[in-house]
Amino acid sequence: MTFKTIADLGDLSGKRAVVRVDINVPMQDGKVTDDTRLQAVKPTVDAIAAAGGRSVLLAHFGRPKGQVVPEMSLKPVVGALAEVLGRSVGFAELGDVLPDEDVVLMENTRFFPGEEKNDPELAKRFAALGDVYVSDAFSCSHRAHASTEALAHLLPAAAGVTMGAELKALQDALGTPKRPVAAVVGGAKVSSKLAVLENLVEKVDHLIIGGGMANTFLFAQGYSVGASLCEKDLKDTALIILAKAKEAGCTVHLPVDVVCAKEFKAHADNRTTGVDDVQADEMILDAGTATTDGLATVLKDCKTLVWNGPMGAFEMEPFDAATVALAKAAASLSDSGNLLTVAGGGDTVAALAHAGVKDSFTHISTAGGAFLEWMEGKTLPGVAALQ
Repeated sequence: MTFKTIADLGDLSGKRAVVRVDINVPMQDGKVTDDTRLQAVKPTVDAIAAAGGRSVLLAHFGRPKGQVVPEMSLKPVVGALAEVLGRSVGFAELGDVLPDEDVVLMENTRFFPGEEKNDPELAKRFAALGDVYVSDAFSCSHRAHASTEALAHLLPAAAGVTMGAELKALQDALGTPKRPVAAVVGGAKVSSKLAVLENLVEKVDHLIIGGGMANTFLFAQGYSVGASLCEKDLKDTALIILAKAKEAGCTVHLPVDVVCAKEFKAHADNRTTGVDDVQADEMILDAGTATTDGLATVLKDCKTLVWNGPMGAFEMEPFDAATVALAKAAASLSDSGNLLTVAGGGDTVAALAHAGVKDSFTHISTAGGAFLEWMEGKTLPGVAALQ
């Protein structure tokens, strides 16, 4: 995967860079409550400034569906953005004369119906805002929108600092990885990650399946899963995936022991048992210690790990134990330089933060849909436009 960087754009003195960013941040009472996505913008704005250029930021906020919705204006974000960037930030609507600040935030791109339709005319209006285009919103790159795809073809285009780091991490994880490669795929349902599983069995050496979706695979193999979450209608699909994995030389790892409870609540009475002893009124809510100990041993022999989804109901103690244990094992190997670790997806980020290992992973993507589609092996329009 080859793409230009800001350095490849050369001297930007006297030029404006139109930068697509993702600052779809949580707000409460008109205030930003989490500035993580604002922090991700700073390296790119700094790099453009170092090259002599000024930044015009394009971003969406919420889902106004092509209508002007005052509550979804980006104007309230300006103050928090200026504080994070350490620079004065102007604000403008499309068609305004741009203010003189080195950084200008434009109004919500999704106020225009042409944005989500990848309208070339709207892209031309965006292109008129500057001289070069910089894409720094990987989380939006799975959608062919005017500000992420069409615009990239109208100006000299490059990946921003955050986007570049993301693409490098993804390339290192599944593009040209060091082997053996392991993947952890967890979550509630097989149906939501069917394409991910089908793609990964062709790409990785070890596929670790956790969460509710593991129950479907256990059921497909003839085990009783009691009252657990289980997509029994996907039994045949699960067996096909297992057969494809065997054919591809991919070892699938399922729980060998599980933590069961009769109630889905924190600190519910529970017991750990083998997968062959789940009672009819019990729910599997986590993997057991024999499972996580075995998986930690598997990871010691691996060089690359891709992680998406928790191993159990990690939001509730003590059913977070398997997720925390495996995350800490991966983090330890990552800290020692023996394992490249790439993780992504909302639940995954929350789970790794809960385990206290977020800073130990090589790369954590905040992208949800884009990360998932990348794991499915799909071409992301916003990335392809940069190549």
